[in-house]
Amino acid sequence: MRVVVVGASGNVGTSVLTSLESEAGVTSIVGVARRMPDWRPAKTEWRTADVYRDDLDPIFAGADAVVHLAWLFQPTHDPVATWRSNVIGSTRVFDAAARAGVSVLVHSSSVGAYSPGPKSPPVDESWPTHGWPNAAYGREKAYVERVLDIFERDHPEIRVVRMRPGFIFKEEAATEQRRLFAGPFLPRRLVRPELLPFVPDLPRLRFQALHSRDAGEAFRLALTRDVRGAFNLAADPVIDPAVLADLLGARRVPVPAAVVRTAVSAGWHLRLIPASPGMVEMVLQIPIMDTTRAREELGWRPGHDAVEALRTVIEGMRGGAGMETPPLAPDSGRNRLKEVTTGTGTRP
Repeated sequence: MRVVVVGASGNVGTSVLTSLESEAGVTSIVGVARRMPDWRPAKTEWRTADVYRDDLDPIFAGADAVVHLAWLFQPTHDPVATWRSNVIGSTRVFDAAARAGVSVLVHSSSVGAYSPGPKSPPVDESWPTHGWPNAAYGREKAYVERVLDIFERDHPEIRVVRMRPGFIFKEEAATEQRRLFAGPFLPRRLVRPELLPFVPDLPRLRFQALHSRDAGEAFRLALTRDVRGAFNLAADPVIDPAVLADLLGARRVPVPAAVVRTAVSAGWHLRLIPASPGMVEMVLQIPIMDTTRAREELGWRPGHDAVEALRTVIEGMRGGAGMETPPLAPDSGRNRLKEVTTGTGTRP
């Protein structure tokens, strides 16, 4: 099997490549990235392409399967740019996969595609996927779900799988996630547990997480098992203020959600942080997912619990961890200066 992995140099993509290395049924991998990485995993040849602008047909030629992971979180101050890359780019990936005659398409959707829902009991894959309208991320993930609805109707010969993971972490992605969500002004020393004064105790601050390596394994299983449709992916336990406080050695302090949203909004408008206030709202609105189908039909069992996954990224932020790919480049003063001078939250 020849597999094309689009968005192969990021948090999930690097884990998918690592997982596919050990899969005997995968003979060759084409890793597609906007910028050429220095990292050279086994079985993989790298190709550079922008999914919104470049001709994908030569890259997809001869492929048996396509895994689509490419996604821009930034620039949050330019939603047209993210729409072009994420929505139009995804549509171009799907169309190119169909023209190449692939038999399998695996798309990375998200818990962020789900409509607002309960924190208990958990919802299965039939929950509506209309996203949270105030967050570009949720709007775009939901819209791509509708694009896939039409794609499946028009191409019944292609086995389409939609992965809907919770928040995905690993140590090597710590610098990228600090850059995307916290910005350049978060000092490394502040992520030391003993220096965090408190955790906001919000009733709806409950979300799910998993380790990137476990996500990579789930994508491998989706490629090699005869399955279709959507799969929720998350590890136990659910992360809530109590878990966060225990992990960070901090105390819980009740804070109105409006205060948190106002603080994030102010930081975002002042370009001090890249995460938009809509993302905070989305986290509070998304439901808790039932992962039964992934466990029973994929045979997927996460090897790391959610607390361990979150702990690895906190430790990675403290150490400035990264990998030899442009999105995962380790933390440095030079990189942080570039983030500031080019505008926090204004560039991909």
